[in-house]
Amino acid sequence: MALTGRAALLAALGSLPVGIWEPGWAGLLAVNAPLAAACACDFALAAPVRRLRLTRSGNTSVRLGDSADVTLTITNPSRRPLRARVRDAWPPSSWRPGTEVAASRHRLTIPAGERRRLTTRLTPTRRGDRHADRITIRSYGPLGLFSRQGTHKVPWTVRVLPPFTSRKHLPSKLARLRELDGRTSALTRGEGTEFDSLREYVPGDDTRSIDWRATARQSAVAVRTWRPERDRHILLVLDTGRTSAGRVGDAPRLDASMDAALLLAALASRAGDRVGLLAYDRRVRALVQGRTARDVLPSLVTALATLEPELIETDARGLTAAALRTAPHRSLIVLLTTLDAAPVEEGLLPVLPQLTRRHTVLVASVADPHIARMATSRGTIDAVYEAAAAARAQRERQRTAEQLRRHGVTVVDATPDELAPTLADAYLALKAAGRL
Repeated sequence: MALTGRAALLAALGSLPVGIWEPGWAGLLAVNAPLAAACACDFALAAPVRRLRLTRSGNTSVRLGDSADVTLTITNPSRRPLRARVRDAWPPSSWRPGTEVAASRHRLTIPAGERRRLTTRLTPTRRGDRHADRITIRSYGPLGLFSRQGTHKVPWTVRVLPPFTSRKHLPSKLARLRELDGRTSALTRGEGTEFDSLREYVPGDDTRSIDWRATARQSAVAVRTWRPERDRHILLVLDTGRTSAGRVGDAPRLDASMDAALLLAALASRAGDRVGLLAYDRRVRALVQGRTARDVLPSLVTALATLEPELIETDARGLTAAALRTAPHRSLIVLLTTLDAAPVEEGLLPVLPQLTRRHTVLVASVADPHIARMATSRGTIDAVYEAAAAARAQRERQRTAEQLRRHGVTVVDATPDELAPTLADAYLALKAAGRL
């Protein structure tokens, strides 16, 4: 039971004349008796809160940046109408800053024995699962003087998925894939490892593609044409250790790596390749394998939704062992990690031969665009020092990338906006060259 602001104001106004006209408790009761009776009547007519029946329905998942609607159905089984204010509480990250009050608070009236629906619109600002908190209902009487208040727990979870902003690049990458696959243009010459057909030699063809037996049976030189590889294995390995937590722009490096991994997975699955995912720091954080081409992308999105960076140093030996267990057959291993000198030289390089001995390895890293802007700074002493520091950082990354290339590793180093399409291009180049 709660005294509303209106009732408190009336009580104050009602007791003010008591000290002037008729001192004592008798006068106070005489003046406030009608108000007390009105409050008691108002409280008695307010619908009970704890007898209400509540259920939820609506969206269970949403992409980061989009909105999800969760519907709350309230049934009033009592004989009194419900006049109420309702607060549907969710974690603060379920709304954009400044919009929580308008989105989570509702007014409604439910006649006796009826039910009403109200919708809470969530616009989450972070990935992961958002769990509904308690529902607080304040029921008012017809005069609005007194209210009853209670809470209900109605569980509901909305999973916030990665935004997959790089999907805008997918049509152009698929067009390039179709060219490689020979569906929209002639088959590429001397590329791939799957034999397709013979044709007459033309200047510029790779002499290694000449089929000498076929040439001996005819008057013209014959060359073999190849179809780009299909049904290859690709393992996406996400480093979720300390370095993935560093923010580049408005998001952690891990989020940019996720976006690039999703674009590559979508492209590779369309190409007929088998795609798996391993997220690791000192233990396996997420694992997706054995999915069909239709199911692989939804499975990856679901697995990545709740993945967060861990503030610990990645165990490179454990990561390598987990990757070898997950990819027993020859595969393209795409390792999304850092190009910082210390983690690579002390952690990755000593164990890299275990991967390159059996697999094709591609390392992709998120570059900070602020470093590139600093490198072009001029005009003041501070700007020159910033440019020198940026140039040094860039040289260290280039030296680390060159060390990886000497081990036969393909390296992609790009800013968050460019990482996904650049990684997709690197995959297509490897596929066209028959290196998968």
